[in-house]
Amino acid sequence: MTEDVWSPSAEWIERAHVTRLMRSLGFEVDVNGGAAHERSVREFVKRSADDIEWFWNAALRDLGLLWDAPYHTLLDLSRGPAYADWFLGGKLNIVRNCLDRHARSELADQPALISETEDGLVKRWTFAELEREVSRMADALRRLGVQPGERIASYMPMIGEVAIAMFAAHKIGAVFVPIFSGYAPPAVRDRLDDGEIAVVFTSDAALRRGKSFALKAELDRALVGLSCVRHVIVHKRGVEIACPMQAGRDLFWEDALHGASDVCPTASLPALAPALMLYTSGTTGKPKGTLHTHAGCLAQMGKELMYNFDVRPGDVFFWFTDIGWMMGPWELIGGLMHGATVVMLEGAPDYPTPDRVWRTVEAQQVTTLGISPTAVRLLIRSGEEQVDKHPMPSLRMLGSTGEPWDPESYLWYFDKVGKGRCPVINISGGTDIAGCFLAPLPVLPLRAATLQSPGLGMAVDVFDENGKSLVGEVGYLVCKKPAPSMTRSLWKNDAKYLEAYWSKFPGIWNHGDWAMVDAEGFWYLFGRADDTLKIAGRRVGPGEIEAALIEHDAVSEAAAVGVPDQLKGTEVVCFVVLQPTHSASESLRIELVQCVVDALGKVDRPKAVLFVDDLPKTRSAKIVRRLVQQRYLGSADLGDLSSIANPEALEAIGRAR
Repeated sequence: MTEDVWSPSAEWIERAHVTRLMRSLGFEVDVNGGAAHERSVREFVKRSADDIEWFWNAALRDLGLLWDAPYHTLLDLSRGPAYADWFLGGKLNIVRNCLDRHARSELADQPALISETEDGLVKRWTFAELEREVSRMADALRRLGVQPGERIASYMPMIGEVAIAMFAAHKIGAVFVPIFSGYAPPAVRDRLDDGEIAVVFTSDAALRRGKSFALKAELDRALVGLSCVRHVIVHKRGVEIACPMQAGRDLFWEDALHGASDVCPTASLPALAPALMLYTSGTTGKPKGTLHTHAGCLAQMGKELMYNFDVRPGDVFFWFTDIGWMMGPWELIGGLMHGATVVMLEGAPDYPTPDRVWRTVEAQQVTTLGISPTAVRLLIRSGEEQVDKHPMPSLRMLGSTGEPWDPESYLWYFDKVGKGRCPVINISGGTDIAGCFLAPLPVLPLRAATLQSPGLGMAVDVFDENGKSLVGEVGYLVCKKPAPSMTRSLWKNDAKYLEAYWSKFPGIWNHGDWAMVDAEGFWYLFGRADDTLKIAGRRVGPGEIEAALIEHDAVSEAAAVGVPDQLKGTEVVCFVVLQPTHSASESLRIELVQCVVDALGKVDRPKAVLFVDDLPKTRSAKIVRRLVQQRYLGSADLGDLSSIANPEALEAIGRAR
C-alpha cells in the first residue's frame, strides 16, 4: 500500500468549505480524521455522483450564486444526456456574480486582479476599479454594435486587460473566444473564421523571453480577406514596435473607450446562454469550438474553487497558465466569484530569472499556486537553491493539472515548494467540460501522483472496451451522467460532437483518457487513450513508460512513442532529457532500458533510448508525442506548429539516434 504524503489537520478539516456543506446535508465529519471520517467523505462523494440533482441543488444554495430569476427545473434529459438542459427558467450573468456584487460590498476596495508583465510592470485593480473598467469597455462594445450572442475574440498575452475584455463581453451577453497569443496567423485565422468573430481584442506586442513580438501585425496577416471581423481593439503597451492600423476597423484601446460610460447594465441572460467558446488545441486535425454557458461555468468553476481549493475572500490565487487555455478563464471566473485576488503572469516561468514563479508567490503573498507537472520539471532543472531561498509563507494550497505526474517530481513540488505543509490538489478535466472530472478534496489524505477522488457531482468511472467497470486495471475514463459545464455540442458540428464523446459507450461521455482507480478508491491518470501503444498484443500507456524513466535520478523529462515493428506490431522508442548534473552515456542508456523492464516487464523493453536537450511542448507545457513520433519517423509534413512553444526541439529529435 502506498503511504499518504499529506493528511489534513483537525484545523484544516474544521475550516474547510466542504465540511460545512457535508454537515448541512447530514454527513458526519470527524475533525481528527481517521478511517470513519474518510469513509464518510467518500460516501458523500459517491452520493454526489449517484444523485446529481440532490447534489447540484444543495451546492448551488451553498455557493450563493446570484440569480436574476431562479430556475424551476434543475435538469431536463428529455433530449438525452448528450443534450442535457440545465437550470430551466433561470437567469443570471457571470459578471454579476464575479464583479458587480463585490464592487458594491465590503470587498470593493480589495484587490481583484494583479497583472505582472515579463518586463516587470505590475498593475492592480480593486473590485470597484475592475467593475468600472469592465463597464466602460462593455459600453464601448455596445456602441460598436455588438449584439448578445455575437463572438468576441482575444489574441492577447496573459495580462490584466484581457480579463477586462472577457468580462466586458460577458456583461453584454456576447460570447468570449480566447485565442492563444503564440499561435501563428493560419491557426488564428482558422478560429476567427470558424467562430465568425465580430470583434478581436489584441495588443501591439507580446513579450517572450526578452523578445518583443509584433502581435497586431500577426493578427493583420490572419485577417486578410476575412470579412466577419468588423473591429479590432488594440491595447498599446508602449514598446518600440510597429503597429499598423486600418482606418474604420482598428481602434486603440483608449480611443475605443473615449466617451464610454462607466455605468453599463449587466445583461440578465438565460442560464444556458453561451459565455465561452474554447477551442481545442488542434494538435490533431482542425480545432473544434466547445461551448460553455454562464450558469455552467459559475456552477462548475465555483464548485471546484470553493470545495477543492477552499478559496475564500482575501485569498490570492495564482495559476501559471494562459488565457488561451481553459485554465485562464477558469481561474478568473472561479477566483473572482469567491472574492479572491487573481494573479496573472505573462511570459515563461524561468525568465528573466529562474526563480520568477517563487518570487511572484512571495511578492504577491499568493495563497494558492497552480502549475503543470512539465513546468515543475523545467524548474527542477534550475536547481533546488532557486526555490530554497524562498520560504513562501503565504502558501496554503498547491494545484496542478495538464498531464500525469511522476512521483519524484510530485514530491519535489510538495516538499520544496509547499515545504511539506500544503496539499497538492491535482485536478484533471479538459477544455470540453471547462472543469474537472477528478479533483482531490483537502479533507482527505493525499498520495503522491494521484488525483485522489472524483469531482463532486461527477459520475466518473473506468470502463474496459466492453463498457464494464474496472477496479485496479487501466481503462477508459468515462462520465455516466451529464454535468452543467459539459460543452453544448461543438460549434457548427453536432455530428463530430456525438462521435467524439458519446459514440463509444452509448449514453456515456467518453473523455479519451486512460485512468485507473485502485481498491482503496485512489485515482490515477495515464494520458490520452489515443496515445496508447499496442505492443505484442498488449496495450500500454506511454505515461507508464515515461514514469518509469523519470524515476531515475538522471532523467528530467521523457517521451515514449510507438514505431512500426514487423514482429510486435509496435516497438517503443524513448526520448529523454537529462538533469544538468548528468551526461549521456551508453551505460546510462542501458540503465534506463532496464528501468522500464523492471517497472513494466520485458515485453515493453524500449527498442531505443535516445538523449535530447528538449522535447516539443505546447504553450501550456504539454509534451506533444505525435510530433516526436512523426519527426523521428521522418515525416515531411508535421502540420501546423503554431501551438508549439519550442519548435526547434523537433530538429534534435530528427538527429537523435
